[in-house]
Amino acid sequence: MRTLITQDPFEDLSRKNGVFDRGVWPCKWIQCAEAGEPPYVTAYLRRFSLGEAATIRVHVSADERYELFVDGRRIGRGPERGDANNWFYETYDLAFEKGGHVIVAKVMTLGFAGLRSQISVHSGFILAPQETEHIDLLGTGVAEWKAKKIPGYNFERPFEHDFFSIGYNALIDGALYPWGVETGEGDGWQPVMNLHAGADAALRNRYPAIHLMKPALLPAMVEKSSKPGVVRFVCEAGECDSRSVALDPQKNLSGEVQGWNSFVRGDAPVTIPAKTSRRIVVDLENYFCAYPEICVSGGGGASVRLHWAESLFCEQEVRSKGNRDEITGKYFSGIGDTFFSDGSESRIFEPLLWRAGRYVEIVVRTAETPLIFESLELRETHYPLEIEMAFESADPRLESMIPRCVRTLEMSAHDSYVDGPYYEQMMWAGDGVQTTLATYVLTRDDRLQRKSLYMFNESRLLSGLTRARWPARDTMIIAPYSLYWVNMVRDFAFWRGDMDFVRSLMPGVRAVVDAFLGFLNRDGLVEIRHGWNFVDWVPGWTMGIPPGGDSGVNSTINWHFVRTLAMVAELEECVAEPELAARARRLTSEVAHRVTTAFWDERRRLFADDISHEHFSEHAQCFAILSGQLEPALLDRIALFEDTGMTRTTISFTHFLFESYCALGRMDAMHGRLDYWFQLDKLGFKTLPEGPEPSRSDCHAWGAHPLYHFFASILGIRPSGFGFGSVTIRPQLGPLATARGTLVHPCGRIEVDFTQQDGVLAGHVVLPPGISGTLINAGNARLLEPGYQKI
Repeated sequence: MRTLITQDPFEDLSRKNGVFDRGVWPCKWIQCAEAGEPPYVTAYLRRFSLGEAATIRVHVSADERYELFVDGRRIGRGPERGDANNWFYETYDLAFEKGGHVIVAKVMTLGFAGLRSQISVHSGFILAPQETEHIDLLGTGVAEWKAKKIPGYNFERPFEHDFFSIGYNALIDGALYPWGVETGEGDGWQPVMNLHAGADAALRNRYPAIHLMKPALLPAMVEKSSKPGVVRFVCEAGECDSRSVALDPQKNLSGEVQGWNSFVRGDAPVTIPAKTSRRIVVDLENYFCAYPEICVSGGGGASVRLHWAESLFCEQEVRSKGNRDEITGKYFSGIGDTFFSDGSESRIFEPLLWRAGRYVEIVVRTAETPLIFESLELRETHYPLEIEMAFESADPRLESMIPRCVRTLEMSAHDSYVDGPYYEQMMWAGDGVQTTLATYVLTRDDRLQRKSLYMFNESRLLSGLTRARWPARDTMIIAPYSLYWVNMVRDFAFWRGDMDFVRSLMPGVRAVVDAFLGFLNRDGLVEIRHGWNFVDWVPGWTMGIPPGGDSGVNSTINWHFVRTLAMVAELEECVAEPELAARARRLTSEVAHRVTTAFWDERRRLFADDISHEHFSEHAQCFAILSGQLEPALLDRIALFEDTGMTRTTISFTHFLFESYCALGRMDAMHGRLDYWFQLDKLGFKTLPEGPEPSRSDCHAWGAHPLYHFFASILGIRPSGFGFGSVTIRPQLGPLATARGTLVHPCGRIEVDFTQQDGVLAGHVVLPPGISGTLINAGNARLLEPGYQKI
């Protein structure tokens, strides 16, 4: 039913208007008059009848989120997350039979109780039919729509600390909830308030604070039914909060575990007697993002709490998690929702928003009558990533990493990238380089990468910097993250290419450069005196800020600027701006000279982190090497592989370490540093963590970058020009006797199969039609043509 469009559906209609009325839609936003102040949930209703069958295209949006029901069937969710200037709407082609029908939209406006990544202008709903003859029938602000506030929802903050950004827990009272609201049943429906007309963001040029609307960029999210895993623990819930009670094996009601497992498999219901409590811990056996749906009967006044956790904690103070497979003696500290039964038959409870994690805890307390658990279902959701790559090598451990990388990317990809589905669900520019590169090698679909680039460009501050995370209800400044956004633009230009799109981003690229030029101090070095200058979650670095980086001068940040200037020169060449490219090259050389002079330490043969040369890290060496500005003699002297006293990179920044290994022709060194990923099996991880133990998040997509390096560094396949129009293949198998893979390409697929013995490389390469390239091996270059060629 969903379809994607690319321009304002009412452009031809509105162009007939005067200059100040262009971009005005024929339908209006509407609002529930009785809603009050957020948080709340409302419903909008339109009953109508058709004299004959028809397919009607409608464009739908809401503030903040909606579920759309047609004749009682949920047919879509939205809107795709954006901001006030990019308020997205979905387009549906709805097929109706002759006769009566009902459309209901369930709209949530949560305000402070909602996701931090959810922006709001004002509450409301809009549905605009495409065809003029259907506007009077269905159009909001035109047809007779009704609305009501849905009672029964309350919200509570999950914890006192502030490292959760996914909103409050919901409390849903079945005795107050108007059952049947999705089909338009019940009373209390009132006429709606008409607000402003829908407004196309590209054409509207005079407006108050309204939603500036754009077509959705992404397809519908995956929503598939999944049964939970296995029940591992059942006990009496007791009177106290379960977060303060460890799972004591002596209290495990092992005789009930089989019955609960039968229930979660869907084989048989479970009955909880009156005045009884139970605590059930379900191991989903993988990481999930899902809408849980639980069906119960009877048990009036009973409470059912479904909380989610990535892992259980070793201490009540939620500091460390240990082995993620282990639950005995550990504490379940989770987030989620609570449902109160009204005692009726087959009541289906579900939350407003999807939840994430590996473990689900069910805590039930019955009142005067028994409660019957009939079913529990998870509707898994994420972006529809199509896995199109393949890789294998002589070391099976590398291939065994791929499912964990892929699962992490899936769980971190929704209507935008999200940094951590459990804790934040926000898109950060600093995660973008690793996440987008891993996606490029995974699938040909680049719509998520495009949206990421576009939205950060739209987030720009007056200083020229992008916001560190966007969309978000607040502003956070991490100046180096703006450099990462520029790096992402360069990667898109080379890995996918779209000249018009890249050109549209270049004013933003130049604004970031100018902002950083404004940070140059009297010595010509970058000195950022505001914001959070995060680089890596290194133990010992306060808040991930390297020495000298907090309101001072740090070489990693300076070299990052130099590397970015070199990328800007490449981009300016790509978009045929030779004068600007020459400027970027000049700035690159000038800043690189000053940074080298200030930070090179001849005694250690390393670049120091700080001006006083007291601290040294792999981070500084990485960006210095990757800048491409070091003289060969100096590059050869860097003691990257010799000095063991340097601060080491952690999971995210190790991507740049691997890039440095590749640039130096030392991919053999990568295999030793992959031990971090190899040992995750022993710790029970199903996805990739955010940083070193004790890691906060167990699912963070920036850790999936080895997937990229399997193709770009070991097999050595990289674009050598704009849009992957030509290919450079520089295999570095290191200790591997064999390695082969299939990499997606805008024109098809690149296939390579390499074997090395006694330093001699053999195998074959297959390039897509129209794509040529160069194979570099042992200092020799060989031209590659489209099609198959033996090596």
